[in-house]
Amino acid sequence: MTIFIPMTFLLALSAILFTLIDSTGRFYHIHARIWGRAGLRMAGVKLEVSGRENVPLDAPVIFMSNHQGNFDILSLFVAIPRQFSWIAKEELFAVPVFGHSMARAGYIPLDRSDGRRALKSIEAAAAMIKNGRSVVIFPEGTRTLDGNLLPFKRGGFLLAAKAGVPIVPLTINGSARVNPPKRLELYPGKITIRFGEPIPPVEGGGAHRDLLMEQVRTAITAGLESREGC
Repeated sequence: MTIFIPMTFLLALSAILFTLIDSTGRFYHIHARIWGRAGLRMAGVKLEVSGRENVPLDAPVIFMSNHQGNFDILSLFVAIPRQFSWIAKEELFAVPVFGHSMARAGYIPLDRSDGRRALKSIEAAAAMIKNGRSVVIFPEGTRTLDGNLLPFKRGGFLLAAKAGVPIVPLTINGSARVNPPKRLELYPGKITIRFGEPIPPVEGGGAHRDLLMEQVRTAITAGLESREGC
């Protein structure tokens, strides 16, 4: 941790500087992948990835993943074989240096303070996705404490319907063992990520979105271990 925190700060500053000359976010994403690889290596984590062939490389998609802990983000930067942005709660963009770097990289804030502002955030995000940006969403909205999937929030599926792009479901196992929930300890080990087959976009109203939600939940659940240690 004594090395990782200053390294994170320095990479964030460097990434911000690169956004001044590169508006595509490509160099920012390179920084993020370096950060992810270095963080996993420092923690003694081995990452195993399967199903990368299921990730389209020529069109935008929405990645939806379960969320077990802090190491999910580092792992996804390394595992996903293409540039992407995060959809994150708006409060994170107010964090000094890191929030500014997220904004400069084109990450998408989601305002959940009330329904009307949340809908505007979703519409803005959908427009960015239609223009070619792939994004990652944790449909549970927060981390699980026992490895079991929490109920999904509907916002991600409303976004998918408005954007009209496929969803690539993926499953993370092992990150809760590396860094147990609500604890600071780190335990060297293995994290696995499994990409499922893309799920086509839906057309229609709420019933169709509910069906899409169940399809994504089923796909993520299929890759879960029987029980995630904490």
